[in-house]
Amino acid sequence: MTGGVRLYAAGSLRAALTEVGNAYRQKSGTPVEGTFGASGLLKERLEKGEQADVFASANMEHPRALEKAGRAGPVRLFARNRLCALVAPHVKVDTASLLERMLDPSIRLGTSTPKADPSGDYAFELFARAEALRPGARAALEGKALKLTGAADSPRAPQGRNVYGYLVAQGRADIFLSYCTGAAEARQEVPSLRSVPVPDALAVGADYGLTVMTGAEAAAAQFAQFILSAEGQAILAKHGFGPGDGR
Repeated sequence: MTGGVRLYAAGSLRAALTEVGNAYRQKSGTPVEGTFGASGLLKERLEKGEQADVFASANMEHPRALEKAGRAGPVRLFARNRLCALVAPHVKVDTASLLERMLDPSIRLGTSTPKADPSGDYAFELFARAEALRPGARAALEGKALKLTGAADSPRAPQGRNVYGYLVAQGRADIFLSYCTGAAEARQEVPSLRSVPVPDALAVGADYGLTVMTGAEAAAAQFAQFILSAEGQAILAKHGFGPGDGR
């Protein structure tokens, strides 16, 4: 480590963990350098030898894979999120009609890219749940889903813009299944967009995993502990994340 903590973290954590990192620096004097992106792609970079000290993933699977490979320590559940539907202004939809509208052939349905980005995996898990409500829904939704974010070659939003809000505002999708935290950020930038809660029967929760990379110096574990502390958790809660259980 060269004078600071190197954090690799899910893109959905950018605002929250940047604030957590600033608070940690003020308290400890140790800077935190954040690299944010799709958790699956970050995991692949770490597997190929890129150096980081702390990995904060939007799922538990990716950090556990690094732990199993001996590249990281125990994984802690440090935050929770859930899916919401980010909706363009012209689309008439509410929670009760969300599945019907997503199945409408005229609706462009956006998701992130499964495997590369857990947000896409959670969206496809939602599609699987839809099958129990309407036979054939899973195949229809998987077939029409536009995987617009999360992959290495996905379109980029302008610097500082929320990618989900940007893509919906640009007309790339009418409904985009994103994290509720991301939908809230998008609406701050584009107030005409709406965030529609997913019905309970389709609801998918996202558990976020935190690990310290093997060989990291003591400051890395101290920063990870700060994320799990009451102060770190309060900042995450301010950004819309639910609490982890530290396990």
